[in-house]
Amino acid sequence: MADELNPEEQITPEEQNVEQNLEAAAPAGEPEAGAPAVNENFKWYIIHAYSGFERKVKESLQSRVAAYHLEDRVGRIEIPTEPTTELRNGKKYTIDRVFLPGYVFVEMALDNDLWHVVKNTPRVTGFLQTGDQPNALSEAEVNAMLNRSDATKEKPKLKMKFSKGEQVRITEGPFANFNGAVDDINEDKQTLKVMVSIFGRPTPTEVSFSNVEKSEE
Repeated sequence: MADELNPEEQITPEEQNVEQNLEAAAPAGEPEAGAPAVNENFKWYIIHAYSGFERKVKESLQSRVAAYHLEDRVGRIEIPTEPTTELRNGKKYTIDRVFLPGYVFVEMALDNDLWHVVKNTPRVTGFLQTGDQPNALSEAEVNAMLNRSDATKEKPKLKMKFSKGEQVRITEGPFANFNGAVDDINEDKQTLKVMVSIFGRPTPTEVSFSNVEKSEE
C-alpha cells in the first residue's frame, strides 16, 4: 500500500491502523467499471492547505484516495478558480487563477478514520471547523463559491487613487457588496488585492479598479 504513494506521502504506523479500519468498513463487492461512486452520506468540507500548494494538495488527496481504496467514501475534490486574462510580453494569456488561497473543497462521507487520512496529507493544515467538529457545507454554498464567471472583459483603465489599508466595497462579481481593506495595489494591471472575510477568515481577493468603490466614511 505504501509503495503506491510518493516518498513524502508514505503511510505512518499510526495510519496503518486507520487503513485496517477503513478496509474492514469497506462494503463487499466492486462497483461496475466506469460507474461513478455514489454515497448518500456525502457532504462538502473545506480543507486548509498551504497557500500556493492547493493543486499539490488535490493531487496528494487523489493519490491517497486511490491508495486506500476510498473511491466510495470520497467524491469530488475542487479548488476555487476563475479564468483570468494576463498580458505577457504583449500577448494575452488566459489562466485559471486560485481566488481563495489556502482552500480545497472535498466531498466525502467523513468519519474519524477518513479525517486522519485527510488531515495527514502533506501540506494540509486542518479542516474548516467549529470547535472539534468540521463544518459541513451545503451543495448550494459550495456552488456559490465554485461557479465563478467564466469570462473576463477588458475595461478602460480608470484614473483612481487608492491607498493601502483603505476601506472599499466590491461592486461586481461573486464578492459584490463585500467590504474589505486594500492590501496591495497594482497600477499596471489596474487591480487591487482586497482582504475580505470568507467563512470568518480574512482572505485576499483580486478585483479591478472598476469593480470597487471607496467606502463611505
